[in-house]
Amino acid sequence: MDYQQLKERHRAERDRQHPNLSLRVHRSLSWLQRAEVMDDLDGQFIFLWIAFNAAYATEIEDGYRASAKTTFGEFLQKLVELDTQSRLEDLTWNEFPKSIRLLLDNKFVFQSFWDFQNQRLTAEEWEERFADGKKAAQHALGSQDTASVLGIVMNRTYTLRNQLIHGGATWGSSVNRSQVRDCVALLSKLVPAILIIMMDNPHTLWGDACYPVIDG
Repeated sequence: MDYQQLKERHRAERDRQHPNLSLRVHRSLSWLQRAEVMDDLDGQFIFLWIAFNAAYATEIEDGYRASAKTTFGEFLQKLVELDTQSRLEDLTWNEFPKSIRLLLDNKFVFQSFWDFQNQRLTAEEWEERFADGKKAAQHALGSQDTASVLGIVMNRTYTLRNQLIHGGATWGSSVNRSQVRDCVALLSKLVPAILIIMMDNPHTLWGDACYPVIDG
């Protein structure tokens, strides 16, 4: 489904949805719509990430980077368990296996590589972490563990998110375009699948959204 199809479904069902779910879907759809009309990869990626964030995020705590990774890992696990139509499994194993493997092997979306560049880790430390990360990813791939694979991929995607949002890259840069392209391709399918699963499960507890709507 694209934005318009999802929006029409949300309009038809929102009165029967818990307010927290309806708000999450409404906000996420607004950013998905913006991503669909963007004509550059950087803009698409940023708006797709916000759409993903709007769907899953709960109260923002101190130590955001660590808590965010834990939170969206748990969120993906929950979605996989609720995904009776195997949408996430199909995306992971049939539509994007090559892009996922390329992302998992790409050092530019591995945070420890940048920690090494900023002299927070030694070359040996980051390379060891990268090797360990690849082993974990290969184990998840080998066991067809959809939630773990998506969690690892989204951890990598989160590094790209930080790079762009914090001004660590040039808009439209010709450098390292492959990871932006691969992440956009994945998120453009993943976000709609997430929203479908959430709307398929209106009685599931999704939690309070960040920044609730306040009148006045």
